[in-house]
Amino acid sequence: MIQRKLYKYSIALLTVALLVTCSKVPSGILSEKKMKDVMVDMQLAENIANDNYNTYRDSVHKAALYESVFRKHNTTQAIYDSSLVWYGKNLNILLQVYDLAINDVNDRIRNLGDVQASAAPSANQDSVNIWPRRNYMTFEPGALFNGTIFNIRPDAPYTSGSIFVMGIRIWGLNPQMHNTPEVRLTAVMQDTTIVVNQKIQTDGFHEIMLRTPATKRINCVYGYIRMDNAETKYYKIYVDSLNLIKYNYDRM
Repeated sequence: MIQRKLYKYSIALLTVALLVTCSKVPSGILSEKKMKDVMVDMQLAENIANDNYNTYRDSVHKAALYESVFRKHNTTQAIYDSSLVWYGKNLNILLQVYDLAINDVNDRIRNLGDVQASAAPSANQDSVNIWPRRNYMTFEPGALFNGTIFNIRPDAPYTSGSIFVMGIRIWGLNPQMHNTPEVRLTAVMQDTTIVVNQKIQTDGFHEIMLRTPATKRINCVYGYIRMDNAETKYYKIYVDSLNLIKYNYDRM
């Protein structure tokens, strides 16, 4: 009996040691899972503040809303800010956090009034806009989260060889900026995942295209539009005319 208890105790210690050894995040920084949870709730808080401008028009009410998120996750503004800086310098890990957030964002966003992916047009239609969120947004210095996350799952897989083109019009960029908005599109098939990343460097209308294999149907399309919160060399960046057009194979 004693040997069995010692064995279980040793295994437990080994497991903890392995977890600590394999952790990518230093002490004092939110783990990937916790960072994902906080970022998703912060995105929802930003949407709530934007949708209820009269209620959250002053900084006091906004701060109280954000503080409620920190209390929920047993963290602080200071730890979250430090984590944003660290993840901003470790973009590969940050991208993994965004991927984790995709699994949560659809259910959590449902009560905010945005168009849902399930309401997207039929998977077989051509030249159809499948963008599931608002067609405008802004980036502001010091915002808790600058960006939006989307995950589009059609009622039936999109046709083989579908082409997805995101259109985005942006203004407010300037040459002094070290970081600029980034767009990521990901198409998931049964055994293949295709990713396209693009930085937006200049004002104007931009198109980001993602082509899929002619022999594979697409189960979902997800990604984000984001900007590093550490950037401060701008006043405000405006985005509008957001759309994501799905074209059938060989239409472009």
